[in-house]
Amino acid sequence: MAETVLQMKDVDIFQNDNLILSNINLEVKKGEFVYVIGKTGSGKSSFLRTLYGDLPLSKGQASVVDYSLKKLQEKDIPYLRRKLGIIFQDFQLLPDRSVEQNLEFVLKATGWTEPAKMQLKIEEVLDKVGMKSKGFKFPHQLSGGEQQRVGIARALLNDPELILADEPTGNLDPQTSVEVMKVLQEINQTGRTIVMATHDYALILKYPHKTIKCDGNKMFEVIQKAV
Repeated sequence: MAETVLQMKDVDIFQNDNLILSNINLEVKKGEFVYVIGKTGSGKSSFLRTLYGDLPLSKGQASVVDYSLKKLQEKDIPYLRRKLGIIFQDFQLLPDRSVEQNLEFVLKATGWTEPAKMQLKIEEVLDKVGMKSKGFKFPHQLSGGEQQRVGIARALLNDPELILADEPTGNLDPQTSVEVMKVLQEINQTGRTIVMATHDYALILKYPHKTIKCDGNKMFEVIQKAV
């Protein structure tokens, strides 16, 4: 049986005092690809932020890569995030550093110290996303799709057990979105678990996977044809 990477039981998600999502019961197994869909403001980002420790969990039980979110303390958050890969809609690359320097910054921040090992890892992840020849370039010299490929490479640096992607194609044109999705599909096919928030229904139809919908403060699984 596949191991459970993410589990939530009777979870309520709040932002300050506002209830965003209530009574979430969800299980994600190792190797699954799960979409989280819903209108803007329906709670997709708040859900992901809870998973990587940006919003505290006050009600219910949840575990992410063997960390209890209920018991999560401030000092535990960096360790939790080392086991996660996080991909953002707006890339979040440091503009004054090259692609390789962006990745090196993350490795150093997560405890890597040996330059040779860091260089090998950087080359490995850039190769996986088809960006090995662009490591010397700066973010402003890259297209949106290339920047997002670097964002995906960054998420792979610490061999994460779970990748959280928050609208990773939200700032990309349809063709580039498909190219980025192909990269994510390939990563998923190597056995990595991906939870991806999106409102791009064309991608969901093109690459069908388990789909969870946020609507009316609830989260529920939807059958593909009903999306």
